[in-house]
Amino acid sequence: MAEIVPFPSTRTPRAPEPLWRELLGAELRRRRHERGDTLTETADAAGVSPQYLSEMERGLKEPSSEMIAAVAGALDASLLELTSAVADGLRPATSQRPSTPQRPAGQGAFALAS
Repeated sequence: MAEIVPFPSTRTPRAPEPLWRELLGAELRRRRHERGDTLTETADAAGVSPQYLSEMERGLKEPSSEMIAAVAGALDASLLELTSAVADGLRPATSQRPSTPQRPAGQGAFALAS
């Protein structure tokens, strides 16, 4: 009987993409450190426990949009600013961000699913 040989793949393997929650956590930590706030100060301002915020920052939690908005507010950032910064982290370093016309605040459509 003939041996079955798999057809060679022409695809080049890609590196795994980072998880959203990991990039979100890194952005939250970066912004908190930039402000000079402690974990406890930011957690108190957001109405979450320091342990939960720590787990968010380490990418261990998949927080709801409400939790993300609460922490963003505690860091004096809008949800749009925060999620845009995370989305920018998903783009390859060599790609250019597409040029889009700027809209006045409040006239764009943006939603997160929880």
